[in-house]
Amino acid sequence: MTALHHALVSGGGSGIGRAVALSLAESGIAVTVCGRKAAPLEAVAVGNRNIHAHVADVTDEASVAALYEAAEGARGPFDIVVANAGTASSAPAYRTTLEDWNRILNVNLTGAFLTVRPALKGMAERGRGRIVFIASVAGLRGSAYVAPYVASKHGVVGLMRALSAELLKTGVTVNAICPGYVQTEMLEESIRRVMEKTGRGEEEARRGFAETNPNHRLIQPEEVAAAAMWLVSDAAISVTGQAIAISGGA
Repeated sequence: MTALHHALVSGGGSGIGRAVALSLAESGIAVTVCGRKAAPLEAVAVGNRNIHAHVADVTDEASVAALYEAAEGARGPFDIVVANAGTASSAPAYRTTLEDWNRILNVNLTGAFLTVRPALKGMAERGRGRIVFIASVAGLRGSAYVAPYVASKHGVVGLMRALSAELLKTGVTVNAICPGYVQTEMLEESIRRVMEKTGRGEEEARRGFAETNPNHRLIQPEEVAAAAMWLVSDAAISVTGQAIAISGGA
């Protein structure tokens, strides 16, 4: 990764994004983490001179443009972009409001597009770059009660494939990682919702999510980060257009 110097990680204040940012920083790459809340970003950056926090909303084109201007002006162009920011909720499709549908697609799909779009031209012109989308196993199959999430993650996988085809001969690779249930703050929120709606205890609710992964264990954020580190390495120069499942066999 000697030619890659600056990475952007959206949703970098928690979960998978935090693990990816820390792994990239440990390899000596300057990392810009962005998200809507300053405190979690600053907590990741504190004490790590390679991580720099910027508040930005990936659903807002102007906010993303301002992020790029500030971060690239300070640390040079992005060689790596990890589009990780995401959100989820659950409800039967007939009870899913248009507001919920739009909110989830705006963050997960439109936000992913806006996160990577400003980097594409420069990466292609320089002849190097790595784009990694954090999608989901829900982008590879159907799941009940999460129709907007499934649709958005299928869209992310499709976006990845389209961009990889466009950039095939430029030296820029584009891939997606598709995890199953990962032990993150987002999962903790889902566990709390299950407890509230069903009356289950925490251990039972947590076990229900773990058992959704065929190997009956929750994936750790560091496992996803390890896959991302391989995808941005020189060893993966010929890997592009791939949706890599980290799902315990799903």
